[in-house]
Amino acid sequence: MRARLPILIFALVMAVIPFVPDIPPFWLVLLNNIGLAALVAMGLVLLTGVGGLTSFGQAAFCGFGAYTTAVITTAYGLSPWLTLPLSLLVSGLAAVILGLMTVRLSGHYLPLGTLAWGLALYYLFSKLEFLGRNDGISSIPPLAIGSYRMLSAEAIYYAIWAAVIISAVLTLNLLDSRTGRAIRALRRGHIAAEAFGVQTARAKLLVFIYAAVLAGLSGWLYAHFQRTVNPTPFGLLASMEYLFIAVVGGAGHVWGAVLGAGVVVILKEVLQNAVPAIFNVQAQFEIIVFGIMLFVLLQVAPTGMWPRLMALWPWRAPPKAVDTDAAPLAARGKTPPADGVLLRIDGARKEFGGVVAVNDVSFEVRTNEIVALIGPNGAGKSTTFNLVTGVIKATAGHVALGGDSIDGAAPQDVVKRGVARTFQHVKLVPDMTVLENVAIGAHLRGHAGAVASMLRLDRADEARLLAEAARQIARVGLTDQMHQLAGSLSLGQQRIVEIARALCVDPVLLLLDEPAAGLRHMEKQKLAELLRSLRDGGVSVLLVEHDMGFVMDLADRIVVLDFGTRIAEGPPAEIKRNPEVIKAYLGGAA
Repeated sequence: MRARLPILIFALVMAVIPFVPDIPPFWLVLLNNIGLAALVAMGLVLLTGVGGLTSFGQAAFCGFGAYTTAVITTAYGLSPWLTLPLSLLVSGLAAVILGLMTVRLSGHYLPLGTLAWGLALYYLFSKLEFLGRNDGISSIPPLAIGSYRMLSAEAIYYAIWAAVIISAVLTLNLLDSRTGRAIRALRRGHIAAEAFGVQTARAKLLVFIYAAVLAGLSGWLYAHFQRTVNPTPFGLLASMEYLFIAVVGGAGHVWGAVLGAGVVVILKEVLQNAVPAIFNVQAQFEIIVFGIMLFVLLQVAPTGMWPRLMALWPWRAPPKAVDTDAAPLAARGKTPPADGVLLRIDGARKEFGGVVAVNDVSFEVRTNEIVALIGPNGAGKSTTFNLVTGVIKATAGHVALGGDSIDGAAPQDVVKRGVARTFQHVKLVPDMTVLENVAIGAHLRGHAGAVASMLRLDRADEARLLAEAARQIARVGLTDQMHQLAGSLSLGQQRIVEIARALCVDPVLLLLDEPAAGLRHMEKQKLAELLRSLRDGGVSVLLVEHDMGFVMDLADRIVVLDFGTRIAEGPPAEIKRNPEVIKAYLGGAA
């Protein structure tokens, strides 16, 4: 309840504003415009700030919502309230069609793609006869409750701000969930998210649709507020302004959308009146001043105004509660394969053009065994990991888990079979807590979807996931850091967090890529004890490591690669004396 107190206070403040004595009606118009802009920016916060997908076409989705209700209410006489689900549906369907084409793009192609269809839709709105072409549609009926018609800015004020507050609560609920963590993981790239079962294409499409529906809601309200629509508010300039609002407020913060909308809308209005009076000119110099002020604002607060404001705010949200009494997640049945071989790599080969990164490598990992994969830099160790986990496909050869082929399997399918991993370069979400990062590892062990999350129907499922994450954090000895941001930890601690995240999968095979890098001596000893206990508990371990002392004391068997080729395999005592291994590490002259 304490975490929701600021929202209740904000709702009460907004509720009493129209009752302030002698409040100018224009202020209410301004507040309505802020609310409409905040709805669109809120979607962009989720899409761009959280999901890492930049869109220059959100104003077009406002157009879908506005034109849908305008056409249906004026041509068919349907009640405006009945057109709300239709407006949201049309915006959502448009997002599905455009999203299936757009979210597959990456890098600069994604924003360019949204720019292209944003321009195309604006042109479409202005050319279709049944949409009124450039003149648009007028005489749109107002919203009404019984005989009360919302004809004024004061009358529709509560409808707009109720939509803003409800949307903010639903968005916060979504982010505070299994689905929300999957969306937030997208910003660090798709490889880590997919390694723990996140369907990244589906998650991108989900957030794309959600942002479009919020924009459609804003468009629906806009149509019944202005009671006329034309293509002008749904063009490229409007889309860029919405993106500015999200960035100025704080692209990763839901309430930053409201703050950013207030700053940008008020600043534009003030400059529009003040600049001509100050410079005594009729030219639109306010646009130049507006641009300069936004540039200065972004220099002063590059992460947005909301984080700056929260840094000064004395109240702090309590740490995410963990129900230690929550029912544990169902454990994976670890039935050992009949022949005792858990992982078999047979003649695996990977070519990148003319470069052979893995050259016909074969080895096995048996149940209850720790196998180390060692070799000089560039020997093909991490590439072998990627072949096993489905990140890349083998050019030739076979990989089998428990006797079943996983050749060509997607990372999401591999992790379902109980294969978890860490990465050579740490892949955590730095602005999420350790608890939230580790809980991503349990993604496949939860079941609640986006709608259940928004309506807070996922609390029992969420409690089990967080309790499992907390147990694994305690297991690796980082309980005191559980509520810290992952980006604030040392590199060695971040590697331990990755191990805890991998353990949340409840794996049968754990792949660790340089787990001891950055750890002090005692921390390495604790890590070795943890890995031995995992082995004794039925988890096989395949690890890549450069600390030979750590490897020789821990591994049951060692496989050595050099230039992608297996040059030796055997117990540590034998590998120490192998002349090929000595040559690979020290050079022929040595």
